[in-house]
Amino acid sequence: MRPLADDDPSAIGEYRLLRRLGQGGMGRVYLGRNAGHRAVAVKLVHRQFAADEEFRARFAREVAAARLTHGPWTVRVLDADPEAEVPWVATDYVVGPDLTTAVAQHGPQPEPTVRALAAGLAEALLGVHRHGLVHRDVKPSNVLLAVNGPRLIDFGITRALDATAHLTGTGMLVGSPGYMAPEQVTGGPVTPATDVFALGAVLAFAASGRPAFDGQAPAQLMYQVVHEEPDLSEVPGWLRPPLAAALSRTPADRPTLPELAAACGVGDGAAALVTAGWLPSAVLTDISRRAEELLVLDENTGPGRTPAPPTPPTTTTSTTPPDRPTVTSAAATEPEPARVRPPRRRALPLAVGAAVVLLGATGAGGWLLFHGLGGGGSPDPGPAVDALPASLLGDWEGPIATGSLPMGTIALTLAEGRIGDEVGTAIHTDLIGLSSCLDRLTLRAVDENRLVFEGLLDEEGSSGPMCVADPYELEIEVLGEDTVQYVNTHPSSPSEGTLARQS
Repeated sequence: MRPLADDDPSAIGEYRLLRRLGQGGMGRVYLGRNAGHRAVAVKLVHRQFAADEEFRARFAREVAAARLTHGPWTVRVLDADPEAEVPWVATDYVVGPDLTTAVAQHGPQPEPTVRALAAGLAEALLGVHRHGLVHRDVKPSNVLLAVNGPRLIDFGITRALDATAHLTGTGMLVGSPGYMAPEQVTGGPVTPATDVFALGAVLAFAASGRPAFDGQAPAQLMYQVVHEEPDLSEVPGWLRPPLAAALSRTPADRPTLPELAAACGVGDGAAALVTAGWLPSAVLTDISRRAEELLVLDENTGPGRTPAPPTPPTTTTSTTPPDRPTVTSAAATEPEPARVRPPRRRALPLAVGAAVVLLGATGAGGWLLFHGLGGGGSPDPGPAVDALPASLLGDWEGPIATGSLPMGTIALTLAEGRIGDEVGTAIHTDLIGLSSCLDRLTLRAVDENRLVFEGLLDEEGSSGPMCVADPYELEIEVLGEDTVQYVNTHPSSPSEGTLARQS
């Protein structure tokens, strides 16, 4: 993570950029936040690709496909603008190292980690394949290690590079030498078996600490993939047979993803393997350090740089990439309020101290769970009003805190209804995305300026180890035409915040 340079934008779409996370052949990746303080990864395509209309069309199709294939082991696409002057895509920001970094810093990964990787990545790729897609660039740097499981990234943009090999000036193929299947190198048909080969190579790297093909130059690596056997001598004995099969040069001889996962001993699947002990302590310590850095990060984009004002997006449906403004230059005026599309997920509060202590000690199992009011008597309904006021219908979002400690964001969507009706949703999003939970809201009490809701977890719309299944209560107090106060007074984790109208 590096400070923004003079040639970096200060905002992309509605996202204010804070740091540069990395740079690759396709573009640059930035850490950003939306107006609700949500952390995101924003990928900005290199400008030379933007001139190619075929690239733009494929980019749009692949981003739409990426939205469809989101699952527990992939990174969710939040936003994108293929029509911008320079196309970009925003995804969830995952706090954790990629597999390349973890192995470089901490060596071969232990058996529980490798089994969980096999299960999670196989399930992620199955989700991709169900939509008629092939990832085609599964490699260690595209695998992120989070407390609550591995995440596969970047499948939504790799196929878009098909039409732009001529733009690179080097005849670049889609894929990474050493992890590309032989058929990718030779120009043969790309099928789900192509991803099986790459997954086998990734698992060999994770388990042994070295690649299965160790050529020093891309041409040498591609020759080895096509003509030589992989070097699995440092892979643990239990893992060699399934990986040797996955790395067969003939696609028809490779196992399917479920067969490969079963041969790796994944048992009941990734969810059962991703426990508090799935990552070694050294990686957990790395994650806790990253979590602390994110929580205390100064939101200025750099010395002497004023953040650019995010521009309101055009209203869109969930299946169509929204119409976003182009990249904002670093020279900007004072920030203006932005109307944002709230993220449709909730996560629980997280403290810096907990990130440092509990992540290193116990992983996700040690977190204090946050939920609403419990057991405190029935609220006074006040005047005889039994319907949600029309003035409160719509979307509301804002940050919450416990004292001065930021705890993430709350996003509410409220619709018409009376006491006893389900009238909306509450989405709680923590600052670093360890858990995301969605609650359905039932209206329990209304008076002139105060509403009380009961929230109940929507398990299908939620993920992560910290979601609370039991019902809870939250209160909303009207402050003005476009602001409300969110209050939760649970003794173990009180929080509050001001929410602004979004629509």
